[in-house]
Amino acid sequence: MPKRALAIVVLSGLLASCQPAALSDIAPQTAADAAAPRAVLFEDDFDAPTLDRSKWIVVGPDFWVNNEQQAYVDSPETIRFLPAGSVEGAEDGVLLLQPKFEPGFKTPTGRTADFVSGRITTRGKFDFTHGTASARIKMPDAVGVWPAFWLLGNGEWPGTGEIDIMEYVGEKDWTAVALHGPGYSGDTPLVNRYFFEDGTDVTEWHVYSVDWSPQEIIFKIDGKPTYRATRAMVEHYGRWAFDTPKFVILNFALGGAYPSKTNGITKPYDGLPQETVDRVKKGDIAMYVDWVRVER
Repeated sequence: MPKRALAIVVLSGLLASCQPAALSDIAPQTAADAAAPRAVLFEDDFDAPTLDRSKWIVVGPDFWVNNEQQAYVDSPETIRFLPAGSVEGAEDGVLLLQPKFEPGFKTPTGRTADFVSGRITTRGKFDFTHGTASARIKMPDAVGVWPAFWLLGNGEWPGTGEIDIMEYVGEKDWTAVALHGPGYSGDTPLVNRYFFEDGTDVTEWHVYSVDWSPQEIIFKIDGKPTYRATRAMVEHYGRWAFDTPKFVILNFALGGAYPSKTNGITKPYDGLPQETVDRVKKGDIAMYVDWVRVER
Protein backbone atom coordinates (compact mmCIF):
# COMPACT_ATOMS: atom_id res chain seq x y z
CA MET A 1 0.00 0.00 0.00
CA PRO A 2 1.42 3.47 -0.86
CA LYS A 3 2.53 5.47 2.18
CA ARG A 4 0.00 8.25 1.46
CA ALA A 5 -2.90 5.78 1.34
CA LEU A 6 -1.69 4.11 4.53
CA ALA A 7 -1.59 7.48 6.29
CA ILE A 8 -5.17 8.21 5.24
CA VAL A 9 -6.37 4.87 6.58
CA VAL A 10 -4.58 5.39 9.92
CA LEU A 11 -5.87 8.97 10.24
CA SER A 12 -9.43 7.85 9.44
CA GLY A 13 -9.20 5.18 12.12
CA LEU A 14 -7.95 7.70 14.67
CA LEU A 15 -10.73 10.15 13.86
CA ALA A 16 -13.35 7.41 14.13
CA SER A 17 -12.03 6.34 17.51
CA CYS A 18 -12.36 9.92 18.81
CA GLN A 19 -16.05 10.33 17.90
CA PRO A 20 -18.50 10.41 20.87
CA ALA A 21 -20.85 7.45 21.15
CA ALA A 22 -24.34 8.04 19.85
CA LEU A 23 -27.35 7.31 22.08
CA SER A 24 -28.24 4.53 19.65
CA ASP A 25 -24.97 2.80 20.59
CA ILE A 26 -25.57 2.63 24.33
CA ALA A 27 -27.91 -0.35 24.47
CA PRO A 28 -26.50 -2.91 26.92
CA GLN A 29 -27.41 -5.93 24.77
CA THR A 30 -25.65 -7.33 21.75
CA ALA A 31 -27.66 -8.07 18.61
CA ALA A 32 -27.67 -11.75 19.55
CA ASP A 33 -28.91 -10.96 23.07
CA ALA A 34 -31.66 -8.70 21.74
CA ALA A 35 -32.89 -11.50 19.46
CA ALA A 36 -33.04 -14.03 22.29
CA PRO A 37 -36.50 -14.70 23.72
CA ARG A 38 -37.22 -12.93 27.01
CA ALA A 39 -39.33 -14.11 29.91
CA VAL A 40 -42.46 -12.06 30.59
CA LEU A 41 -42.61 -11.48 34.35
CA PHE A 42 -45.72 -9.29 34.34
CA GLU A 43 -48.25 -8.22 31.73
CA ASP A 44 -51.60 -6.51 31.54
CA ASP A 45 -53.33 -5.74 28.22
CA PHE A 46 -56.32 -4.14 29.97
CA ASP A 47 -58.81 -6.26 28.05
CA ALA A 48 -61.10 -6.82 31.05
CA PRO A 49 -63.91 -4.37 31.79
CA THR A 50 -62.55 -3.74 35.29
CA LEU A 51 -59.17 -3.57 37.02
CA ASP A 52 -57.49 -6.92 37.61
CA ARG A 53 -57.16 -6.83 41.40
CA SER A 54 -54.84 -9.84 41.36
CA LYS A 55 -52.26 -7.57 39.68
CA TRP A 56 -53.03 -4.06 40.91
CA ILE A 57 -54.08 -2.15 43.99
CA VAL A 58 -55.69 1.30 43.96
CA VAL A 59 -54.23 4.15 46.01
CA GLY A 60 -56.83 6.08 48.01
CA PRO A 61 -57.38 9.67 49.15
CA ASP A 62 -55.26 9.42 52.29
CA PHE A 63 -52.17 9.59 50.04
CA TRP A 64 -50.89 13.07 49.11
CA VAL A 65 -47.50 14.40 47.97
CA ASN A 66 -45.91 17.25 45.99
CA ASN A 67 -48.81 19.67 46.53
CA GLU A 68 -50.79 17.83 43.84
CA GLN A 69 -54.26 19.25 43.41
CA GLN A 70 -56.19 15.99 43.20
CA ALA A 71 -57.18 13.27 45.64
CA TYR A 72 -56.87 9.67 44.49
CA VAL A 73 -60.02 7.57 44.66
CA ASP A 74 -60.99 4.01 43.83
CA SER A 75 -63.76 4.72 41.34
CA PRO A 76 -64.84 3.54 37.87
CA GLU A 77 -65.04 7.22 36.97
CA THR A 78 -61.31 7.77 37.46
CA ILE A 79 -60.07 4.26 36.58
CA ARG A 80 -61.94 3.40 33.40
CA PHE A 81 -61.70 0.75 30.69
CA LEU A 82 -62.60 0.78 27.02
CA PRO A 83 -62.84 -2.43 24.94
CA ALA A 84 -60.64 -3.29 21.96
CA GLY A 85 -61.53 -1.17 18.95
CA SER A 86 -62.73 1.79 21.01
CA VAL A 87 -59.54 3.86 20.82
CA GLU A 88 -57.80 4.46 17.49
CA GLY A 89 -54.34 2.94 17.36
CA ALA A 90 -54.75 0.78 20.45
CA GLU A 91 -53.77 -2.87 20.15
CA ASP A 92 -56.30 -4.15 22.68
CA GLY A 93 -58.52 -2.79 25.41
CA VAL A 94 -57.41 0.45 27.04
CA LEU A 95 -57.05 1.70 30.61
CA LEU A 96 -58.01 5.32 31.19
CA LEU A 97 -56.80 7.22 34.23
CA GLN A 98 -59.12 10.21 34.12
CA PRO A 99 -59.27 13.18 36.49
CA LYS A 100 -62.70 14.51 37.48
CA PHE A 101 -63.80 17.86 38.87
CA GLU A 102 -65.15 17.21 42.35
CA PRO A 103 -65.24 20.56 44.18
CA GLY A 104 -64.92 20.36 47.96
CA PHE A 105 -63.94 16.69 48.10
CA LYS A 106 -62.83 15.87 51.66
CA THR A 107 -60.05 13.38 52.26
CA PRO A 108 -59.71 11.23 55.43
CA THR A 109 -56.85 13.48 56.55
CA GLY A 110 -59.03 16.62 56.38
CA ARG A 111 -57.60 18.01 53.17
CA THR A 112 -59.99 19.55 50.65
CA ALA A 113 -59.41 18.87 46.95
CA ASP A 114 -61.43 20.02 43.96
CA PHE A 115 -60.33 17.11 41.78
CA VAL A 116 -60.19 13.32 42.03
CA SER A 117 -58.11 11.00 39.87
CA GLY A 118 -56.63 7.51 39.61
CA ARG A 119 -53.41 5.89 40.81
CA ILE A 120 -52.75 2.15 40.56
CA THR A 121 -49.70 0.15 41.66
CA THR A 122 -48.53 -3.45 41.81
CA ARG A 123 -47.23 -3.06 45.38
CA GLY A 124 -47.75 -6.27 47.32
CA LYS A 125 -48.81 -8.02 44.10
CA PHE A 126 -45.71 -7.88 41.91
CA ASP A 127 -42.20 -6.47 42.03
CA PHE A 128 -38.92 -7.28 40.34
CA THR A 129 -35.19 -6.56 40.40
CA HIS A 130 -33.53 -5.79 37.05
CA GLY A 131 -35.24 -6.23 33.71
CA THR A 132 -37.22 -4.16 31.22
CA ALA A 133 -40.45 -2.38 32.10
CA SER A 134 -42.54 -0.95 29.25
CA ALA A 135 -45.93 0.66 28.72
CA ARG A 136 -47.71 1.91 25.59
CA ILE A 137 -49.28 5.26 26.45
CA LYS A 138 -50.88 8.33 24.90
CA MET A 139 -51.57 11.57 26.77
CA PRO A 140 -53.50 14.81 26.39
CA ASP A 141 -52.21 18.19 25.24
CA ALA A 142 -53.10 19.99 28.48
CA VAL A 143 -50.93 22.34 30.53
CA GLY A 144 -50.45 21.32 34.16
CA VAL A 145 -51.45 17.67 33.95
CA TRP A 146 -48.94 15.25 35.50
CA PRO A 147 -49.36 11.63 34.35
CA ALA A 148 -46.51 9.24 35.11
CA PHE A 149 -45.26 5.67 34.67
CA TRP A 150 -42.60 4.67 37.18
CA LEU A 151 -41.02 2.13 39.54
CA LEU A 152 -40.60 2.43 43.30
CA GLY A 153 -38.98 0.28 45.96
CA ASN A 154 -40.73 -1.15 49.01
CA GLY A 155 -38.76 0.67 51.69
CA GLU A 156 -38.60 4.25 52.89
CA TRP A 157 -38.12 6.95 50.24
CA PRO A 158 -35.65 8.00 48.92
CA GLY A 159 -33.44 5.17 50.15
CA THR A 160 -35.76 2.69 48.48
CA GLY A 161 -34.90 4.05 45.01
CA GLU A 162 -37.22 5.46 42.34
CA ILE A 163 -37.08 5.07 38.55
CA ASP A 164 -39.30 7.53 36.67
CA ILE A 165 -39.76 6.00 33.23
CA MET A 166 -42.09 8.71 31.99
CA GLU A 167 -43.27 11.98 33.50
CA TYR A 168 -45.29 14.55 31.58
CA VAL A 169 -46.29 18.01 32.81
CA GLY A 170 -48.32 19.32 29.90
CA GLU A 171 -45.82 20.55 27.32
CA LYS A 172 -46.61 18.10 24.55
CA ASP A 173 -43.22 18.17 22.81
CA TRP A 174 -41.31 16.52 25.67
CA THR A 175 -41.39 13.98 28.47
CA ALA A 176 -38.90 13.45 31.28
CA VAL A 177 -37.12 10.61 33.06
CA ALA A 178 -35.38 10.65 36.44
CA LEU A 179 -33.71 8.63 39.17
CA HIS A 180 -34.19 9.33 42.86
CA GLY A 181 -32.25 7.85 45.75
CA PRO A 182 -30.16 8.78 48.81
CA GLY A 183 -28.25 11.95 47.93
CA TYR A 184 -30.05 12.51 44.62
CA SER A 185 -33.74 12.92 45.45
CA GLY A 186 -36.22 15.72 44.88
CA ASP A 187 -34.53 18.05 42.38
CA THR A 188 -32.32 15.16 41.32
CA PRO A 189 -29.33 15.76 39.05
CA LEU A 190 -30.11 12.44 37.36
CA VAL A 191 -32.89 13.73 35.12
CA ASN A 192 -33.38 14.24 31.41
CA ARG A 193 -35.96 15.64 29.00
CA TYR A 194 -36.59 14.03 25.63
CA PHE A 195 -37.93 16.32 22.91
CA PHE A 196 -39.91 14.54 20.23
CA GLU A 197 -39.02 14.84 16.59
CA ASP A 198 -41.15 17.09 14.42
CA GLY A 199 -44.43 15.48 13.47
CA THR A 200 -45.03 13.59 16.69
CA ASP A 201 -45.70 14.35 20.36
CA VAL A 202 -47.22 12.85 23.51
CA THR A 203 -50.75 12.82 22.05
CA GLU A 204 -49.77 9.85 19.88
CA TRP A 205 -49.12 6.31 21.07
CA HIS A 206 -45.55 5.71 22.27
CA VAL A 207 -43.82 2.88 24.12
CA TYR A 208 -42.00 4.24 27.18
CA SER A 209 -39.51 1.78 28.68
CA VAL A 210 -36.47 1.29 30.88
CA ASP A 211 -33.73 -1.33 30.70
CA TRP A 212 -32.56 -1.76 34.29
CA SER A 213 -29.40 -3.73 35.07
CA PRO A 214 -26.91 -3.90 37.98
CA GLN A 215 -24.56 -1.44 36.24
CA GLU A 216 -26.78 0.99 34.30
CA ILE A 217 -30.29 2.20 33.66
CA ILE A 218 -31.26 3.05 30.08
CA PHE A 219 -34.48 4.88 29.23
CA LYS A 220 -36.10 4.47 25.82
CA ILE A 221 -39.01 5.78 23.78
CA ASP A 222 -40.24 3.51 20.98
CA GLY A 223 -37.07 1.46 21.41
CA LYS A 224 -34.76 4.47 20.98
CA PRO A 225 -32.39 5.16 23.91
CA THR A 226 -32.90 8.66 25.28
CA TYR A 227 -30.85 8.71 28.51
CA ARG A 228 -28.42 6.44 30.33
CA ALA A 229 -27.36 6.61 33.96
CA THR A 230 -24.49 4.32 34.92
CA ARG A 231 -23.76 3.03 38.39
CA ALA A 232 -20.68 5.27 38.53
CA MET A 233 -22.79 8.34 37.65
CA VAL A 234 -25.26 7.55 40.41
CA GLU A 235 -22.60 6.78 43.01
CA HIS A 236 -21.07 10.19 42.38
CA TYR A 237 -24.09 11.56 44.31
CA GLY A 238 -24.96 8.75 46.71
CA ARG A 239 -25.60 5.07 47.20
CA TRP A 240 -26.83 3.04 44.22
CA ALA A 241 -30.39 2.13 45.24
CA PHE A 242 -31.24 -0.13 42.33
CA ASP A 243 -30.44 -3.69 43.36
CA THR A 244 -33.67 -4.21 45.30
CA PRO A 245 -37.22 -5.01 44.12
CA LYS A 246 -39.38 -2.27 42.63
CA PHE A 247 -43.11 -2.24 41.90
CA VAL A 248 -44.96 -0.56 39.03
CA ILE A 249 -47.02 2.64 39.30
CA LEU A 250 -49.36 4.40 36.86
CA ASN A 251 -50.97 7.63 38.03
CA PHE A 252 -52.55 10.85 36.81
CA ALA A 253 -51.86 13.87 39.00
CA LEU A 254 -52.94 17.46 38.42
CA GLY A 255 -50.80 20.51 39.14
CA GLY A 256 -48.38 20.54 42.03
CA ALA A 257 -44.62 20.93 42.35
CA TYR A 258 -43.31 19.74 38.99
CA PRO A 259 -45.92 21.38 36.72
CA SER A 260 -45.83 24.69 38.64
CA LYS A 261 -42.03 24.72 38.57
CA THR A 262 -42.24 24.27 34.80
CA ASN A 263 -45.10 26.59 33.84
CA GLY A 264 -45.06 29.16 36.68
CA ILE A 265 -48.85 29.03 37.07
CA THR A 266 -50.32 29.69 40.52
CA LYS A 267 -54.01 30.39 39.78
CA PRO A 268 -56.64 29.11 39.91
CA TYR A 269 -54.58 26.15 41.19
CA ASP A 270 -50.88 25.50 41.75
CA GLY A 271 -49.51 24.57 38.32
CA LEU A 272 -52.96 24.21 36.78
CA PRO A 273 -54.51 26.89 34.51
CA GLN A 274 -58.22 27.60 34.05
CA GLU A 275 -58.14 26.23 30.51
CA THR A 276 -57.15 22.78 31.77
CA VAL A 277 -59.66 22.97 34.63
CA ASP A 278 -62.42 23.63 32.09
CA ARG A 279 -61.35 20.62 30.04
CA VAL A 280 -61.31 18.39 33.12
CA LYS A 281 -64.88 19.52 33.81
CA LYS A 282 -65.84 18.51 30.26
CA GLY A 283 -64.25 15.08 30.71
CA ASP A 284 -61.95 15.26 27.70
CA ILE A 285 -58.63 14.74 29.53
CA ALA A 286 -57.22 11.28 30.28
CA MET A 287 -54.08 9.16 30.19
CA TYR A 288 -54.60 6.15 27.90
CA VAL A 289 -52.62 2.97 28.59
CA ASP A 290 -52.70 0.19 25.97
CA TRP A 291 -50.57 -2.28 27.90
CA VAL A 292 -47.88 -2.71 30.57
CA ARG A 293 -45.18 -5.35 30.45
CA VAL A 294 -42.13 -6.39 32.48
CA GLU A 295 -39.57 -8.75 30.92
CA ARG A 296 -36.17 -10.17 31.69
